[in-house]
Amino acid sequence: MKTKLNILLLGIIITFFISCDNEFLEPVPDSVLSSANYYTTPEEVETAVVNIYDAIQGVNSTSTNDNHGIMYEFYLTEMRSDNTRTKSQEGEAAQFEFYTIEATNGIVADYYASFYNIIYRSNVVLENLSAAGNDASKFEAEAKFTRAYAYFNLVRLYGDIPLIDRVITPEEKDIAYTREATSIIYQLIEDDLKTAVAGLDDGSKFRASKAAAETLLAKVYLTLNRYGEAQSLLESVMNSSRGFSLESNFKDVFYNEGNNEIIFAIGYLGDSEDSQNFSAEWLNAVGRTSGVNYVTNDGKAALDAFGGDRTMYSYRQDITQATQNQVVKYLPDGDTNLGISPTSSDPTKAGNDWIVLRYADVLLMHAEAILSGGQSTTSTNALASFQEVRNRAGLTTLVTEITKEDLLNERRVELAFENHRLFDLIRMGEAATVLGAFSSANSLSFSSTDLLLPIPQREIGLSNSLLTQNPGY
Repeated sequence: MKTKLNILLLGIIITFFISCDNEFLEPVPDSVLSSANYYTTPEEVETAVVNIYDAIQGVNSTSTNDNHGIMYEFYLTEMRSDNTRTKSQEGEAAQFEFYTIEATNGIVADYYASFYNIIYRSNVVLENLSAAGNDASKFEAEAKFTRAYAYFNLVRLYGDIPLIDRVITPEEKDIAYTREATSIIYQLIEDDLKTAVAGLDDGSKFRASKAAAETLLAKVYLTLNRYGEAQSLLESVMNSSRGFSLESNFKDVFYNEGNNEIIFAIGYLGDSEDSQNFSAEWLNAVGRTSGVNYVTNDGKAALDAFGGDRTMYSYRQDITQATQNQVVKYLPDGDTNLGISPTSSDPTKAGNDWIVLRYADVLLMHAEAILSGGQSTTSTNALASFQEVRNRAGLTTLVTEITKEDLLNERRVELAFENHRLFDLIRMGEAATVLGAFSSANSLSFSSTDLLLPIPQREIGLSNSLLTQNPGY
């Protein structure tokens, strides 16, 4: 994480006593210290808070024993949409492209483990609030924000999942492997985010904030078809006194880090242990593979048609193969023609931050909440938010009506390669139609059961088959 989060202090203290083995739902201390007897001061509890963000950040390594956090998220989201694909069409990565994912896929298992590790670390903080003093309310709000964030991604990707809302013991193994209905998971998410909204302010872009909690809760409400509540939260974030605004130059959203458009991001520091490698995986012959997040022809066509000024900062032609196109938003090695500087000397140790929530997303969700809530497709408020995003892209012709197709197109090109496309299609009820047509046109194997990932076979094995598998796997 960026030095803003004092990650070195975290590494010295936390890794000393918390195990990071593969049995992530029931980690146990590997020394005489434990969460029960370690936390005695607010400063010590804060090391555990920072440790949550470290889990989201993930470990930059090629080891299959490490949790890679959000570094692997693009496989499970963008590559299962019509936006990106592999270049080599080989290995586990290609399973996402072809909709042939197996329950033994290591990337699927890594993400599942990583996000339950986030939940575990959040629960550790929540069980030690008595040592936090005057900071207890703030730390509770942060831990519940990160827990809700992890559960929101997991429930959308895997469906019914185990609900772990406290630190459990090895004797409580059944809790770790009993799948709960999505409605129960969403109730926890909503409750956690309401606590986060009430207990946070807008002081950080790299830790949980009130605006981040409101934005995430609004997205939850959109997913649950609770449009009026989503609209109210989004309008709170849009209040000018909150200080969020679109960057005038689209490139600066990604290369002027911590800017006014960012609501919540995960920070990385190039050429350090707090770097990331997902940027390198999107380049030609850098990292472990040879281009695993290349732009599909369909994605390129959408950007060419609807992207405006965003297009040149979203994809570029592969400099060695003219028929291939690479993602630009997170280039680790820079591009002199685009005025982008490298973020590290080694692309596999990149310093590009990962943006989770930004203001353009808020504006487009605001338009979606209004229109999905049954208001007119010519609603003045919806048009204003929609037009603001387009104006920044140089698309200044006034829009007089917005359809669902317009919303999906605009979100696709504005948020391309930021892991939103699949979730947008599912939320708006268009995933089966759009991905079915995309699959047919490209000789892929999509079916409706591919909208959920398999429960990792490793976890089913550890559970002695208590965990059940999703249909189609």
